[in-house]
Amino acid sequence: MKKFVLLLVTLVSFSFTSMADDDKPIRVSEMPRQAQKFIETHFKGQTVALAKMETDFMSKSYDVIFTNGDKLEFDKKGHWTKVDCEHSQVPTAVLPVAIQKYIGQHYGRSKVKQIELTDRKGYEVELSNGVELKFNKKFQVIDIDR
Repeated sequence: MKKFVLLLVTLVSFSFTSMADDDKPIRVSEMPRQAQKFIETHFKGQTVALAKMETDFMSKSYDVIFTNGDKLEFDKKGHWTKVDCEHSQVPTAVLPVAIQKYIGQHYGRSKVKQIELTDRKGYEVELSNGVELKFNKKFQVIDIDR
């Protein structure tokens, strides 16, 4: 009986492991409507090289990679979680106004290369001059890395 239980636990563990971290190429039209609207609004005219759905054990997310190398990440509902514009800049309309103001006041001409929503607790922003800023959910700077 112990061997049977051990075998059953092993099989269940392997089945959960095989379901985890499953990436599936999809069309943008198969993504949540909110993600589609974000792409249409802020990245109109860019060509999508790859869109994929990632499913982990308990979650689902979406990634989009454009032919110019820019990358977007969305949660299961289609809300953006990361905008990475390594070869361009994050569209200003994506940035919360308080973050725009802070960057304008303290880093003038620097462009935002990346913004990431960190577990709904705040934002991490990478500037073109290499500075990384962390903001809490009240848009107060909590860390600066140079």
